Amino acid sequence: MVRTGGTSVAAGPTLAVVAREAGVSVPTASKVVNGREDVAPETRRRVTEALDRLGYVRRPRFDATKPPGLVDLVVHSLETSWSGAVLHGVEEAAHDAGLEVVVSAGLTRPGGGRPERGWLDKLIARGSSGVLFDLAELTPSQYAWLEQHRIPFVMIDPVLEPPPGVVSVGAANWQGGVGATEHLLGLGHERIAVIAGHRRRMSSGARVAGYRSALASAGVRQRPEYVRYAGFDEGEARRRTLELLDLPEPPTAVFVCSDRMALGVYEALAERGLRVPDDLSVVGFDDLPESRWLTPPLTTIRQPLSEMAATALRLLVRMMDGCRPEGTRTELSTRLVERGSTGRVRA
Repeated sequence: MVRTGGTSVAAGPTLAVVAREAGVSVPTASKVVNGREDVAPETRRRVTEALDRLGYVRRPRFDATKPPGLVDLVVHSLETSWSGAVLHGVEEAAHDAGLEVVVSAGLTRPGGGRPERGWLDKLIARGSSGVLFDLAELTPSQYAWLEQHRIPFVMIDPVLEPPPGVVSVGAANWQGGVGATEHLLGLGHERIAVIAGHRRRMSSGARVAGYRSALASAGVRQRPEYVRYAGFDEGEARRRTLELLDLPEPPTAVFVCSDRMALGVYEALAERGLRVPDDLSVVGFDDLPESRWLTPPLTTIRQPLSEMAATALRLLVRMMDGCRPEGTRTELSTRLVERGSTGRVRA
């Protein structure tokens, strides 16, 4: 379910889903959507029926006689599974829209998260029609530059809350924090800690707020010493976990605000000869592939990264066609994926 500007609407199927339903390839389904004639009648019938059955929305496309439109995707790094999921979502949605994508990575100043100004100037030179920023933090002057040159752009999971009017897509982080904490409460835990990312990051604040809200609703006392920040870093999460274990009354469970940091939690427990979940139940956030590789596999909150990226691309296409989205913030629902890292509190 996608929530836009406070209103919930169902996310439509992608062209890949339609192709699977009709038993054809994605290029063949794309030909039918675009009215191409080089498709067998029976194949066209199957695809058309699948389009109608699934409620596929035919989105505005560029003139097929012109070269494909070009959009830029700016990612912080290409070396993480997060970026892989984002790329997958953008690639699929761009194929549906007849777009080509230029991917840029490592364009940020060390520790800053902001794209270099020189890269922005290259947008004009290569004729890019729009930009997707993934986990980026733009300066006021960079926002102004994009507006001045009338380049449509969408933020994917922005680090800080964007200025008014800037379109962004993210996950329901508060909902995820509530869901993780309620899961642990349901297992009998009351001494529940949280290891968050950056204090200033929008997603961290929302996840911690959800954690606090769930504790308050359950009538469980919130302990300031149980709230730690590790900057989404595995090593820092390991150190914060050791600090929690050294408390006079250590937690019996911890909500870790990213799967990457959960790796550090596991390392700290192994150092102390402790086991998950016998000595500490652990819930992560993201549902990255590595969450399934841990021993035991990590219970986590899934945020739909590929769907977030695809939604951002579709919003960008609408903006490139001159349509302004009704709301500036679109949130996709999170859900708990229960595995082996959580268990009932021990007496």
